Amino acid sequence: MIEAGKPATKLKSEALAVLLERGLVHQCTDVEALDRTLSEGLVTAYAGFDATAASLHVGHLMPLMTMRWLQKLGHRPIVVLGGGTSQIGDPSFRNDARPLLEERQISANIATIRRSVERLVDMDGPDGALLVDNAEWLNEFRFLEFLRDYGSQFTVNRMMTFDSVKSRLDAQMPLTVLEFCYMMLQAVDFLELAKRHDCVLQVGGSDQWGNIVNGVELGRRDGRKLHGLTVPLLTTASGAKMGKTAAGAVWLHPEHLSPFGFWQFWRNTADADVGKFLRLFTELPIKEVERLSELQGVELNEAKKILATQVTTIVHGPEEARAALQQGDALFSGGDDLLEPTHKLPLERLAEGLGLLELVVAIGFAASNGEARRLVEGGGVRLNNRIIEDPRRRIGTGDLKANDRLAVSVGRRRKALVGFE
Repeated sequence: MIEAGKPATKLKSEALAVLLERGLVHQCTDVEALDRTLSEGLVTAYAGFDATAASLHVGHLMPLMTMRWLQKLGHRPIVVLGGGTSQIGDPSFRNDARPLLEERQISANIATIRRSVERLVDMDGPDGALLVDNAEWLNEFRFLEFLRDYGSQFTVNRMMTFDSVKSRLDAQMPLTVLEFCYMMLQAVDFLELAKRHDCVLQVGGSDQWGNIVNGVELGRRDGRKLHGLTVPLLTTASGAKMGKTAAGAVWLHPEHLSPFGFWQFWRNTADADVGKFLRLFTELPIKEVERLSELQGVELNEAKKILATQVTTIVHGPEEARAALQQGDALFSGGDDLLEPTHKLPLERLAEGLGLLELVVAIGFAASNGEARRLVEGGGVRLNNRIIEDPRRRIGTGDLKANDRLAVSVGRRRKALVGFE
């Protein structure tokens, strides 16, 4: 493991120095060799994402920010959208098999993921990023042909040594042949990209280390010098895995989480995580990151707003980020009369008798009615700035402001303006 924020001495490559300084490097197959390769000229690197959901989430931002930095520093990124591998599902560090998706659903997922990726890397120009689908080659393989060409290149003994496989077996959970073949497919992806696009570097999450090493070794047997790099697991200062709210994953696509909801997630960052996240998820100069990291008290809240606005700009664009900042300032100051709603619900739900618990869950401030009940009984829920302690409370049109809106807050950090139409 490489210590975040402390680049190795005497690096030749600016790109690797920046990635290390930003804390984006966890493991590397050969740091000196990669440094040398990156310093010799343009390098093509890839990161792959399976289309198992209709949107990527904040956990995917780590490899995407790595690709973004590589491109800014003169290299070429390839983003592989796994139309082929999504038909199997990556078993890495999972206790159960992923549900198998139909090709139609995978194609729909790829279409929405593509729109998010296109904001994060520059697609224009002769050296613009490439978006490719590994179904282009994986779907062309015939079964016996694949086994003949690649089956002999992998040993079960070697594959059993990887933590992603060992953890599943140690938990006495079944691992199907279908899933076991996934790491072979990812290795073949790397070799195919090397042949088609002269790609020599794969970037992935720390849970992909075994799969990446397989690809590097397969390339070596083909006479190629390939490199692998993993980003750290995204955790908070408390050690908890980051990336989920009460409502579930923090999605990158605006149809799954509004830009304001995304902004508010970052605005609510714990004090101890502000510096780390500024380093990882913004492009602010390191000196500015260090200055903001040292702020305390009320000033630290300003640093959180800068973090939220910077990340939202990268993921959703500057206009959405400015709007989210204005909305956040108004909501947190109580001046929400002229704001657009952060959430919208049908007006008919009020006529049916919308329960307070149901509302708290609907806007994503609790994952279940039970959790919502605990928040209400603890005095943590406010409607139009009034504490509501009755979990049986029903909401009607009489609770709305003149513009058919309802201000809802949970604690001091989570606020929403619900519009009923």
